Amino acid sequence: MKSALWAAPTPEGPVSGEVVLPGSKSLTNRALVLAGLADEPSVVRGALRSRDTLLMAAALTALGSPVDTDEDDWTVTPGPLSGPASIDCGLAGTVMRFVPAVAALADGTVAFDGDPHARTRPMREILAALRGLGIAVDDDGRGTLPFLVHGRRKVAGGRVVIDASASSQFVSGLLLAGARYDEGVDVRHVGAPVPSLPHIDMTVAALRTHAVDVIDDEPDRWQVLPGPVRAVDVDVEPDLSNAAPFVAAAAVTGGTVTVAGWPRTTTQAGDRLREILRLMGAEVALDAHGLRVTGTGRLHGVDLDLREVGELTPAVAALAALADSPSVLRGVGHIRGHETDRLTALATELTRLGGDVTERPDGLEIRPVSLHGGVFRTYADHRMAHAGVILALAVPGIEVDDIATTSKTFLDFPAAWSAVVGG
Repeated sequence: MKSALWAAPTPEGPVSGEVVLPGSKSLTNRALVLAGLADEPSVVRGALRSRDTLLMAAALTALGSPVDTDEDDWTVTPGPLSGPASIDCGLAGTVMRFVPAVAALADGTVAFDGDPHARTRPMREILAALRGLGIAVDDDGRGTLPFLVHGRRKVAGGRVVIDASASSQFVSGLLLAGARYDEGVDVRHVGAPVPSLPHIDMTVAALRTHAVDVIDDEPDRWQVLPGPVRAVDVDVEPDLSNAAPFVAAAAVTGGTVTVAGWPRTTTQAGDRLREILRLMGAEVALDAHGLRVTGTGRLHGVDLDLREVGELTPAVAALAALADSPSVLRGVGHIRGHETDRLTALATELTRLGGDVTERPDGLEIRPVSLHGGVFRTYADHRMAHAGVILALAVPGIEVDDIATTSKTFLDFPAAWSAVVGG
């Protein structure tokens, strides 16, 4: 069955407007996990309603900590964790990598599975780490979904060594549940540098918000001390990575777009968009109302190490393809293990539209040339869809395959995009 093609709008002039983004997926799912492990009920205010967060809410509910998602603010009532239970991870890395460490605290067997492509996403290191903490896991040696976690209510915890060079989520998953383990956790990374370190900083900050003691004063080592997870009502920030296509609309068309409620300080990787857009030629201003981006009519190529903000790579690659000089995007070999192999997907789809791209083991070289319309495939990856709509800002006739994949982090993205861009 073929996915529907969506004609991405090409605006007739500069794009101007204001955007109110939904909440951060990363912050919402961390807040939900900690609320599900807390000592009292609490509320996650402004929770993102998307496929990934609803999967997380369903997972916690299945384990015995029900999440009420009926209102904009979600109430979480922690309870005794129990099995048997079945967890649908969809294509959500936060579900498949955060929830197993929680499931170990349940009384019974918990089965994990997800979308077909989820079965290709790396899990071997996190499953090995769980076994190292005394948790029984059955995966028939695959190192991927599907697998079983045999919960026994108590986990000894302690020291564990892990190679988290494929995903920072391996570390975050252990830290989020660690306070509930008898000895806490002492996570030590060995291997190539951990990508997306801001996401681990986000996890540490979330734990401290819930009065969990965390020690992170040594490189590649994080300790969570045992103790209660205090119930705290949490306000979720806007999802800054989801701002990428909207601020790109200003940069590409020479317009002005304001993203309301942009935080002054944040652990979100998307905040680096401010620096990247300046380097590419846009004017960027942050004030009490939000972030204002104004395009200058030209986009410049960049040489960027995106290791810590790999999720921005598809959007930046699309901007680079529309720039006036070549770009090199480096340090993102790990995004080959995301929803799809994003480097190969970007190289393939840009080339399909006439682009000049060299795929490197850890990134892309992009040389701007005249592009033409055509089908831009998303590979069930919401960030690829963002790249497609950005290209269409300057290239008429682009049809995005499976635009509905954006519901992973932004319900009804096509309507929101069309309201700002037109079409």
